[in-house]
Amino acid sequence: MPFTKYKGYSLRNKVFWGFLLICVMSIAGSSFLSYFIIKNNATVQSRTDLQKKAESLMSALDYAVSHTSVETNDLPKILSNDIFEIADINNQDIIIYDLNGKFLLSNKDINLIQQKKINLGIVNMVLKNDKRLDIQHYDTKTEANVTSSYMILKNNMLEPIAIVYFPYYHNEGAYSVMFNKYLNYIILVNLFIVAFAIWLSWIISNNLTNAITKFSEMLNRVNLLEDDPQPIRYYQNDELNQLVKAYNKLILQIKEQKERLSFKEKEEAWREMAKQVAHEVKNPLTPMKLTIQNFERKFDPTDPHIQEKVKSLSKTIVDQIDLVATVANAFSQFAQLPQKHNEVFDINQEIKKNLNIFSDEKVYFHTNKESILVEMDKIYLSRIITNLVANASQAKDDHRENIINVDVEQRQKRIFITVQDKGKGIPEDMYDRIFEPNFTSKSSGTGLGLTMVRKMVEDYKGVITVNSEVGKGSTFTISLPNSVQ
Repeated sequence: MPFTKYKGYSLRNKVFWGFLLICVMSIAGSSFLSYFIIKNNATVQSRTDLQKKAESLMSALDYAVSHTSVETNDLPKILSNDIFEIADINNQDIIIYDLNGKFLLSNKDINLIQQKKINLGIVNMVLKNDKRLDIQHYDTKTEANVTSSYMILKNNMLEPIAIVYFPYYHNEGAYSVMFNKYLNYIILVNLFIVAFAIWLSWIISNNLTNAITKFSEMLNRVNLLEDDPQPIRYYQNDELNQLVKAYNKLILQIKEQKERLSFKEKEEAWREMAKQVAHEVKNPLTPMKLTIQNFERKFDPTDPHIQEKVKSLSKTIVDQIDLVATVANAFSQFAQLPQKHNEVFDINQEIKKNLNIFSDEKVYFHTNKESILVEMDKIYLSRIITNLVANASQAKDDHRENIINVDVEQRQKRIFITVQDKGKGIPEDMYDRIFEPNFTSKSSGTGLGLTMVRKMVEDYKGVITVNSEVGKGSTFTISLPNSVQ
């Protein structure tokens, strides 16, 4: 199915890229969420490990000084051996300061200890709060985060005798390695999901847009002036099914309204036709009645000119009867147009034949092509041309010569027939009425000629227009589609 160009994004692309965007956002969201969850778990685990290690160290130190009443100055002697054992068991460096923050002893060589004295502010905070104080910083030498923990060491009398310090190093790479491993798995899974989503979104968007395109084509074919629109057959039980039901219901209503309007138009047309026929028939009957009554009143068998008077009376009655027959014949032709018998012929040659009957008029024929083939009924074309040229001839102005021009042009797939005269012209207020069945500006006209012309033109899906100016003439233009090349 060819793609249609749109000014903006098509519905298919919107659905497709919408699915894809949701998948990408899902991948990004799950990756970031996993990163923060793993990092938070690592932080919590690190705090738990620090708490356990601090409790283990302090338990061992408390046990070492709990046998006797120990003072601060006794610590280097009492813990001189135990501090190494405690540090090895816990795999942790231990540094002990007095209550003023001065170095007392450590499991490390004194030369390797950078901090020989604790900052007085830290000492005060530890002694004041009487609980572990943790200070985090970054060690550039080991390139790791370090938590410096300070705790108070008490003797068996629960009196503070020293400040214990030990550095706890965080392995930041542990959760990064875990996250990278997890990310590799999630990327593989999400790539599969994205591929499946692309395929699924393409199928869904394609089915959706195909259904909507079908509906759009059906709607574009709806033409109230032509055949009845056809219902859409759609068997899926989804939201589009409601749209189809609404459309099918609408075209049923349109069909019913067209039938009602057609019936009313026909009824109104025949009502007007009956009025016009009655009017046209009544006109000659009145003079016939008056003529006979007048002849009866003045009838004298001894009158020597009685034969001439009878002949005159007979001629008058016959003329009026002929007028009634003419009116009846005109209405009969309008009511029953012949069945169309289309055939391919040269419209230029056919129009020239029709113009031969107007030999007494100055009628000129012009065309932009030597031969223009059309497919239509010759009788229809003959009636159209004859009526238009006859009207142009009858519209002549007594003060100047009436010249009639008939032009035929082919422009791409349409044929334009123009009949132009130099007659009296049509007043502007009559433009909207000249094609009405009961309208005529002539005293002897039936008002059906132009109505019949328009009906025949519209039977071939054509259009007829008029342009006129009083005192200069009128131009009738017919536009007909042509499928013959």
